[in-house]
Amino acid sequence: MALLEIKNVSKRFGGLKAVSDVSMSIETGEIAFIVGPNGAGKTTLFNLITGVHQADAGQILFDGHDITRLSPDRAAKLGIGRTFQIVKPLRNLTVLENTMLGAFLHTSSPAVAEREAAKVLQFLGMTKAMHLPARGMGLPMMKRLEIARALATKPKLILLDEVVAGLPTSEALKLADLLKRLPEWGIAAIGGVEHVMQVVMKIADLVVVLDHGVKIAEGKPQDVVHRPEVIEAYLGPKYKELLKK
Repeated sequence: MALLEIKNVSKRFGGLKAVSDVSMSIETGEIAFIVGPNGAGKTTLFNLITGVHQADAGQILFDGHDITRLSPDRAAKLGIGRTFQIVKPLRNLTVLENTMLGAFLHTSSPAVAEREAAKVLQFLGMTKAMHLPARGMGLPMMKRLEIARALATKPKLILLDEVVAGLPTSEALKLADLLKRLPEWGIAAIGGVEHVMQVVMKIADLVVVLDHGVKIAEGKPQDVVHRPEVIEAYLGPKYKELLKK
């Protein structure tokens, strides 16, 4: 049984159909990426999975539960973690304290929350920064802190919305190396990205391509990037020329 199953899901906002009859599934420990240009429907699909929005049609199953109409807090308790495009930590708290907020989902003990948060920060290479305030941190560390808060909730699945957006290529690839290790923690991941294909090619087991809310391709990254419809809708003619070299 798949960890997550999305079956023929659609969502409309007024006259705009943001997601149209999309289906996909992800297994435990698998890393998938949903790619597509701005407005393709990636964030909307994430919001449907996490209960921020409810689908107009279709069904979403997670770990054997129907979560199509589930609220965000109940989705989190079932084991769905989430990062956001715009990183907004509590700037007056330290990195450790920010991460502890995620750990409090499963414990009321500050000592336990601190211990769990410290493990996550060590994994993300943030131990030296754990007692520093979140304010004033650079974007690479802010992105890692956003991931840390989600990991501290002990998710079975984490949704990473534009997690490497705005990062230099070198920093994006360093972060990709860490994300590739998420299955070691028993965590599956779905990333949504617009243009950072180097990260997708490096760590993805599965790629789903959306265009104006419609799934136009699905498969292994090496196969998907060569498909004419993906090059036409997403990668562009310049990428097609690179593939010839």
